[in-house]
Amino acid sequence: MDFLVQILYNSDMEKITFTVDKDMRLVDALTGKGFSFGQANKLVKNKDVRVNGEKVSTNIKVCSGSEIIAFYSGEVAPNEQQIEVVFEDQNILVVNKPDGIEVEGKAGVAERLGALAVHRLDRNTTGLLVLAKNPSAQQALLQAFRQKLVEKRYLAEVVGATNFHNQKLSAFLVKNAEESKVKIFSSPVKGGVKISNIFNTVKSSTGASVVEIELLTGKTHQIRAYLAFLGHPIIGDGKYGKNSDNKKFKKRRQQLHCYFVAFSKLPPPLEYLSGKSFSAYPDFFVKKD
Repeated sequence: MDFLVQILYNSDMEKITFTVDKDMRLVDALTGKGFSFGQANKLVKNKDVRVNGEKVSTNIKVCSGSEIIAFYSGEVAPNEQQIEVVFEDQNILVVNKPDGIEVEGKAGVAERLGALAVHRLDRNTTGLLVLAKNPSAQQALLQAFRQKLVEKRYLAEVVGATNFHNQKLSAFLVKNAEESKVKIFSSPVKGGVKISNIFNTVKSSTGASVVEIELLTGKTHQIRAYLAFLGHPIIGDGKYGKNSDNKKFKKRRQQLHCYFVAFSKLPPPLEYLSGKSFSAYPDFFVKKD
């Protein structure tokens, strides 16, 4: 994309002025100048962008030849977001979420990137997170998750030696909303919902193992609680693990990472993404070539 670019500065704000060479959405024009998707949305929302001299507050369509002026401070300067973008197009974002950040809510990943949430990861769970960039994409992704058209796989570093061989295991989960915790049972119980995972040991030793988990159902804390129920809590998990184990391994946050996401038969307008997959590996696991 070709731009005529002029960058001007003053003591309080920086200003970038450019002219677009074809019709496009305003946010796309800003991302073409080095701002992240979230930063561009923040500039527009804060009315810090002018199109042909007029302030705008929505992601309007701008025509070829339009002059755009954006005022920004260090708070929204390019590269402010420290969230790795694995894939991005006009409809979706796939990011590698760090720990310590919620998906939704104030300062959550969705808000920071100016995107729409369609599924979640726990605050201290890392890995691949799919976000929508517009309402149509959000509805399509929500439908895809409901219909199990999105495959998600996790890696977890757990306590002890494991010996799973692509085993499908099922149990029953009961949620305790007051304690923000769930409990796992081996047989049906009142208020319990059936959960299923496929477990596979990737690496094992006496002290710790790395386990791959494929989600067949998606319930709150499903992986964390189930692995603890099986006698192999995730290292660093303060809710379902043991403090003594976490101190031993010197981990304060659970070693759980969504490393693989794949799409199949997505509904419009995302059908073009069917068959695509994405991966990002955690620090505790080094992928073999």
